[in-house]
Amino acid sequence: MNFVIIDLETTWLSPHKHGITEIAAVRFDGKNIVETFQSLVNPQRHVPSFITKLTGITNDMISEAPTIQSILPNFIDFLGDDIFVAHNSSFDLWFLNHARYAHFGEYFSNPTLCTRNLAKHLVPELPKRNLAVLCEHFGIRNSRAHRAFQDVEATIELLKNYLRIAEEKWVNIKDFLK
Repeated sequence: MNFVIIDLETTWLSPHKHGITEIAAVRFDGKNIVETFQSLVNPQRHVPSFITKLTGITNDMISEAPTIQSILPNFIDFLGDDIFVAHNSSFDLWFLNHARYAHFGEYFSNPTLCTRNLAKHLVPELPKRNLAVLCEHFGIRNSRAHRAFQDVEATIELLKNYLRIAEEKWVNIKDFLK
């Protein structure tokens, strides 16, 4: 079973009004990183200053970057039929489905695993389940939070912890796939 852990950075919260500025994905076989994919993305709109402050991604950095339309075919090939994994996967999938439908008339149909939702079942004692809180709980270092590849690396470490906990509790991770 291969997982593809994905993270996006965007110009804000809605794919109808905002765009993707960075995409990162890592194929993970449950033990090892197999392959990586990452790119800055020109969202074809202005990056607000509060997003630059949060992510470090500036308008200059992405001005010459490829558009999501040009990146999507390679990303679709990279993802293949593997499990789409993200922290708050509905957000990332919403943006990617919006882009894929707008440019190719299709949606992603991969099984999806949300590490945020999985926290409810595997570490229910935590009152908050954002990536920073979970990283702190598990001792995962994420010094460049809100950059796609670093958040993917943190999510992989989180997933490793979840896989260990699931095995200890006799929980089948496949039961949480959507």
